Amino acid sequence: MDNPSAFPEVPGDFNAYEGRPGMTLRDWFAGQAVGAVVRQCAGDAAFGYPDGVSSMEQLFAAKAYAIADAMLAERAKSTDLDPIDTSVGGVE
Repeated sequence: MDNPSAFPEVPGDFNAYEGRPGMTLRDWFAGQAVGAVVRQCAGDAAFGYPDGVSSMEQLFAAKAYAIADAMLAERAKSTDLDPIDTSVGGVE
């Protein structure tokens, strides 16, 4: 599974992060998903945790990364799409 940097490094004299790739796309996707996971799953914790999970935070993180993994897998299927093709999805 391809997991590139979420914010590719921009070369330049004033780039404080030069040589550091930063967060991965998987991390970015998980961070974007976690709010919805918390809202959707907060009540689920009242019924106990799955095996290997001992806290709500661990449950939320695991679900957010599962969503991120699914997003990366779906993204990998779409490698034939031109990322600047505005006609994809009915937008022109």
